[in-house]
Amino acid sequence: MAKKKKAPPPEPFARLCLVTPAGLDPETFAPVLDEVLKAGDVATLFVASETSSAAELQRIAEALVPVAQANGVAVIVPNDTRLFGRSGADGLHVDTGLADLKDAMETLKPDHIVGAGGVTTRHDAMLAAEADCDYIFFGRFDGDTTDEIFDKAFDLASWWSAVFEIPAVVMGGRAIASVEAAVDARVEFVALRSAIWDHPAGPVAAITEATQLIAARQAEVD
Repeated sequence: MAKKKKAPPPEPFARLCLVTPAGLDPETFAPVLDEVLKAGDVATLFVASETSSAAELQRIAEALVPVAQANGVAVIVPNDTRLFGRSGADGLHVDTGLADLKDAMETLKPDHIVGAGGVTTRHDAMLAAEADCDYIFFGRFDGDTTDEIFDKAFDLASWWSAVFEIPAVVMGGRAIASVEAAVDARVEFVALRSAIWDHPAGPVAAITEATQLIAARQAEVD
Protein backbone atom coordinates (compact mmCIF):
# COMPACT_ATOMS: atom_id res chain seq x y z
CA MET A 1 0.00 0.00 0.00
CA ALA A 2 1.34 3.41 -0.96
CA LYS A 3 2.10 5.73 1.88
CA LYS A 4 -0.21 8.66 2.23
CA LYS A 5 1.59 11.94 1.62
CA LYS A 6 1.90 14.11 4.66
CA ALA A 7 -0.12 17.31 4.45
CA PRO A 8 1.99 20.47 4.26
CA PRO A 9 2.22 22.45 7.49
CA PRO A 10 -0.29 25.29 7.84
CA GLU A 11 0.81 28.82 7.07
CA PRO A 12 1.98 30.52 10.27
CA PHE A 13 -0.16 33.32 11.62
CA ALA A 14 0.04 35.76 14.52
CA ARG A 15 3.84 35.71 14.37
CA LEU A 16 5.41 38.04 16.86
CA CYS A 17 6.79 41.48 16.10
CA LEU A 18 8.39 43.68 18.74
CA VAL A 19 8.29 47.45 19.13
CA THR A 20 11.23 49.10 20.86
CA PRO A 21 10.45 50.68 24.24
CA ALA A 22 10.49 54.42 24.82
CA GLY A 23 13.55 56.00 26.37
CA LEU A 24 15.94 53.15 25.65
CA ASP A 25 19.70 53.50 25.83
CA PRO A 26 21.01 51.60 22.80
CA GLU A 27 24.23 50.43 24.44
CA THR A 28 22.48 48.80 27.39
CA PHE A 29 19.43 47.70 25.44
CA ALA A 30 21.28 45.91 22.63
CA PRO A 31 22.38 42.89 24.75
CA VAL A 32 18.89 42.63 26.24
CA LEU A 33 17.42 42.58 22.75
CA ASP A 34 19.87 39.88 21.74
CA GLU A 35 18.76 37.65 24.63
CA VAL A 36 15.10 38.24 23.85
CA LEU A 37 15.44 37.41 20.16
CA LYS A 38 17.31 34.23 20.97
CA ALA A 39 14.51 33.14 23.34
CA GLY A 40 11.51 33.32 21.01
CA ASP A 41 10.20 33.36 17.46
CA VAL A 42 10.24 37.02 16.38
CA ALA A 43 9.66 38.07 12.79
CA THR A 44 10.26 41.81 12.94
CA LEU A 45 11.58 44.58 15.15
CA PHE A 46 9.92 47.97 14.73
CA VAL A 47 12.06 50.89 15.87
CA ALA A 48 9.71 53.47 17.36
CA SER A 49 10.41 57.16 16.78
CA GLU A 50 9.83 58.49 20.32
CA THR A 51 13.22 60.14 20.73
CA SER A 52 14.41 63.65 21.25
CA SER A 53 16.24 63.97 17.94
CA ALA A 54 16.88 62.41 14.57
CA ALA A 55 20.50 61.84 15.59
CA GLU A 56 19.42 59.85 18.64
CA LEU A 57 17.02 57.77 16.55
CA GLN A 58 19.85 57.02 14.14
CA ARG A 59 22.10 56.00 17.04
CA ILE A 60 19.41 53.62 18.29
CA ALA A 61 18.80 52.11 14.87
CA GLU A 62 22.49 51.66 14.09
CA ALA A 63 22.99 49.83 17.41
CA LEU A 64 19.98 47.53 17.10
CA VAL A 65 19.94 46.65 13.40
CA PRO A 66 22.98 44.32 13.49
CA VAL A 67 21.73 42.62 16.66
CA ALA A 68 18.34 41.88 15.16
CA GLN A 69 19.67 40.84 11.77
CA ALA A 70 22.16 38.47 13.38
CA ASN A 71 19.13 36.72 14.88
CA GLY A 72 17.29 36.53 11.57
CA VAL A 73 14.89 39.35 12.51
CA ALA A 74 13.98 42.09 10.03
CA VAL A 75 14.27 45.68 11.29
CA ILE A 76 11.80 48.33 10.21
CA VAL A 77 12.55 52.01 10.90
CA PRO A 78 10.06 54.89 10.79
CA ASN A 79 9.42 57.27 7.90
CA ASP A 80 12.90 58.62 7.06
CA THR A 81 14.61 57.12 4.00
CA ARG A 82 17.93 58.63 5.11
CA LEU A 83 17.63 56.85 8.45
CA PHE A 84 16.84 53.68 6.55
CA GLY A 85 19.92 53.99 4.40
CA ARG A 86 22.32 54.94 7.18
CA SER A 87 21.14 52.27 9.62
CA GLY A 88 21.15 49.33 7.21
CA ALA A 89 17.57 48.45 8.16
CA ASP A 90 15.48 46.03 6.17
CA GLY A 91 12.50 48.27 5.64
CA LEU A 92 10.61 51.49 6.23
CA HIS A 93 7.39 52.02 8.17
CA VAL A 94 5.42 54.97 6.78
CA ASP A 95 2.66 56.45 8.92
CA THR A 96 2.74 60.01 7.58
CA GLY A 97 0.25 59.64 4.76
CA LEU A 98 -0.38 58.07 1.39
CA ALA A 99 1.85 60.46 -0.56
CA ASP A 100 4.86 59.59 1.61
CA LEU A 101 4.04 55.90 1.31
CA LYS A 102 4.03 56.13 -2.48
CA ASP A 103 7.32 58.05 -2.45
CA ALA A 104 8.91 55.38 -0.26
CA MET A 105 7.62 52.65 -2.55
CA GLU A 106 9.20 54.32 -5.56
CA THR A 107 12.51 54.74 -3.74
CA LEU A 108 12.87 51.41 -1.96
CA LYS A 109 10.87 48.79 -3.80
CA PRO A 110 11.29 46.04 -4.87
CA ASP A 111 14.45 45.35 -2.88
CA HIS A 112 13.26 46.47 0.54
CA ILE A 113 10.21 46.30 2.79
CA VAL A 114 7.80 49.23 2.85
CA GLY A 115 4.79 49.09 5.15
CA ALA A 116 1.87 51.37 5.91
CA GLY A 117 0.90 52.71 9.32
CA GLY A 118 -1.47 55.43 10.45
CA VAL A 119 -4.36 53.44 9.00
CA THR A 120 -7.61 54.17 10.84
CA THR A 121 -10.35 53.22 8.36
CA ARG A 122 -11.08 50.51 5.82
CA HIS A 123 -10.75 53.13 3.11
CA ASP A 124 -7.28 54.09 4.34
CA ALA A 125 -6.26 50.43 4.27
CA MET A 126 -7.46 49.87 0.73
CA LEU A 127 -5.67 52.99 -0.51
CA ALA A 128 -2.45 51.76 1.08
CA ALA A 129 -2.96 48.36 -0.52
CA GLU A 130 -3.38 49.96 -3.93
CA ALA A 131 0.15 51.30 -3.52
CA ASP A 132 1.22 47.63 -3.15
CA CYS A 133 2.85 48.00 0.25
CA ASP A 134 4.24 44.94 2.02
CA TYR A 135 2.10 45.10 5.16
CA ILE A 136 -0.51 47.26 6.86
CA PHE A 137 -0.09 48.09 10.53
CA PHE A 138 -3.31 48.52 12.48
CA GLY A 139 -2.99 50.50 15.70
CA ARG A 140 -0.16 52.68 17.01
CA PHE A 141 3.23 51.74 18.40
CA ASP A 142 2.14 53.33 21.70
CA GLY A 143 -1.37 51.90 21.44
CA ASP A 144 -0.95 49.18 24.07
CA THR A 145 -2.66 51.21 26.79
CA THR A 146 -5.00 48.40 27.87
CA ASP A 147 -4.51 44.69 28.45
CA GLU A 148 -6.41 43.76 25.30
CA ILE A 149 -5.88 44.83 21.70
CA PHE A 150 -7.55 48.17 21.02
CA ASP A 151 -11.01 47.37 19.65
CA LYS A 152 -10.82 49.44 16.48
CA ALA A 153 -7.37 48.16 15.54
CA PHE A 154 -8.46 44.58 16.15
CA ASP A 155 -11.65 44.93 14.13
CA LEU A 156 -9.76 46.39 11.17
CA ALA A 157 -6.99 43.79 11.32
CA SER A 158 -9.47 40.91 11.59
CA TRP A 159 -11.44 42.17 8.62
CA TRP A 160 -8.31 42.75 6.57
CA SER A 161 -6.78 39.35 7.28
CA ALA A 162 -9.98 37.57 6.31
CA VAL A 163 -10.29 39.32 2.94
CA PHE A 164 -6.92 40.53 1.59
CA GLU A 165 -3.53 38.99 0.82
CA ILE A 166 -1.28 41.82 2.03
CA PRO A 167 -0.33 40.86 5.59
CA ALA A 168 -1.79 42.67 8.58
CA VAL A 169 0.13 43.62 11.69
CA VAL A 170 -1.98 44.47 14.73
CA MET A 171 -0.67 46.24 17.82
CA GLY A 172 -1.21 43.96 20.78
CA GLY A 173 -2.19 44.93 24.29
CA ARG A 174 -0.05 45.35 27.36
CA ALA A 175 -0.91 41.79 28.45
CA ILE A 176 0.77 38.89 26.70
CA ALA A 177 -2.56 37.06 26.58
CA SER A 178 -3.75 39.66 24.06
CA VAL A 179 -2.01 37.60 21.37
CA GLU A 180 -4.73 34.96 21.67
CA ALA A 181 -7.29 37.18 19.95
CA ALA A 182 -4.90 37.72 17.03
CA VAL A 183 -4.39 33.97 16.68
CA ASP A 184 -8.13 33.33 16.77
CA ALA A 185 -8.68 35.92 14.03
CA ARG A 186 -5.73 34.56 11.99
CA VAL A 187 -4.09 37.97 11.83
CA GLU A 188 -0.70 37.42 10.24
CA PHE A 189 1.41 39.36 12.75
CA VAL A 190 0.90 40.76 16.26
CA ALA A 191 3.21 43.41 17.73
CA LEU A 192 4.04 43.62 21.41
CA ARG A 193 5.76 46.35 23.36
CA SER A 194 5.14 46.90 27.06
CA ALA A 195 3.92 43.30 27.41
CA ILE A 196 7.53 42.28 26.73
CA TRP A 197 9.72 45.05 28.06
CA ASP A 198 7.72 45.75 31.24
CA HIS A 199 6.97 42.15 32.16
CA PRO A 200 7.52 41.57 35.91
CA ALA A 201 9.61 38.46 35.22
CA GLY A 202 11.70 40.24 32.60
CA PRO A 203 11.63 40.37 28.80
CA VAL A 204 13.20 36.94 28.20
CA ALA A 205 10.52 35.26 30.29
CA ALA A 206 7.92 37.39 28.51
CA ILE A 207 8.99 36.42 25.00
CA THR A 208 9.12 32.76 25.99
CA GLU A 209 5.61 32.99 27.39
CA ALA A 210 4.32 34.80 24.31
CA THR A 211 5.87 32.27 21.92
CA GLN A 212 4.45 29.33 23.86
CA LEU A 213 1.02 30.93 24.11
CA ILE A 214 0.83 31.56 20.37
CA ALA A 215 1.94 28.01 19.56
CA ALA A 216 -0.61 26.50 21.93
CA ARG A 217 -3.40 28.67 20.61
CA GLN A 218 -2.51 27.92 17.01
CA ALA A 219 -2.74 24.21 17.74
CA GLU A 220 -6.26 24.72 19.08
CA VAL A 221 -7.33 26.82 16.10
CA ASP A 222 -5.85 24.38 13.56
